Amino acid sequence: MPKIDSYELEVLSAFEKSQLRSVATKGELAKFKAAARATAIKDRRVNIRLSSGDLSDIQVRALEEGVPYQTLIASILHKYVTGRLAEPRAAKQSSRPATKRRATSGS
Repeated sequence: MPKIDSYELEVLSAFEKSQLRSVATKGELAKFKAAARATAIKDRRVNIRLSSGDLSDIQVRALEEGVPYQTLIASILHKYVTGRLAEPRAAKQSSRPATKRRATSGS
């Protein structure tokens, strides 16, 4: 677990003493609740085929994040379609073009 600095200790202490109060207005809270409801509604099912390696990597990342792997996949797709999926900085700064993986036949 990372070390906690003095500011974080102060916030944690205030939280544990129930001294923190929301600064959001009623309108903002209503907007956030509506967005959460719309995001949480999962009314469609999709089946996709992934390579064993990709699925294993996704499952490892999900464990690191502490979420189920299907939730992680849904989150990544949601971020992509809403334009909020960002490339890692190292990939953006690299002057070397990305190499394509060779597709394997085996379906």
